Amino acid sequence: MDYALAMDGSPEAIPGGTGVLLLHPSTGETDRIDTDFLKRDTDRFLVISTRTTAREVNQKLDYYDVDEDRAVILDTLSVDRGYSRRSSDDVHYVGSPDDLDGIVEQAEQFLANHDGKLRVSLDSITELAYYAGEERTQDAIRAVLGLLDEHDAVGLFHLATEVHSDEVVDDYRELFDGVIDLNEDGSVTTEF
Repeated sequence: MDYALAMDGSPEAIPGGTGVLLLHPSTGETDRIDTDFLKRDTDRFLVISTRTTAREVNQKLDYYDVDEDRAVILDTLSVDRGYSRRSSDDVHYVGSPDDLDGIVEQAEQFLANHDGKLRVSLDSITELAYYAGEERTQDAIRAVLGLLDEHDAVGLFHLATEVHSDEVVDDYRELFDGVIDLNEDGSVTTEF
């Protein structure tokens, strides 16, 4: 199954099983790219949020006019920070961003329990690596990419380039089928 992508310089569509790496500066405005990815040609999507709470993710989806009824959110921050939280069918929690097994398990449950065109957004790899280390994070990313392939889904994974060494960024690049580079000036280059 193919999924519409339609970003500047990217293919019109990408096949199920494709993982896309979004490289951006630390201060980069990634919301526009992320929400464009989620809102088109999608039946359900999972947002794995390691930088913001479920409430903030909902605010972002609302602001960018993304259909929240299609959203499932995995909040990795609220429990660790002691914020009040209410699980529901569409909002789930793990204890902290270093609970990589829990994150992979939630991604697997989402993909196994929903039909149609499924997308996953993970924002961000950088936060996972901060909490859990590069090696464990790369293993978890490989696991999620394997799940995308198994379930014919697609994913967008954020990585702040300034925080990681060039070697680490290159290691992540090698895991993905496509790379979107968001530049400081807001321009985008893609490689698939």
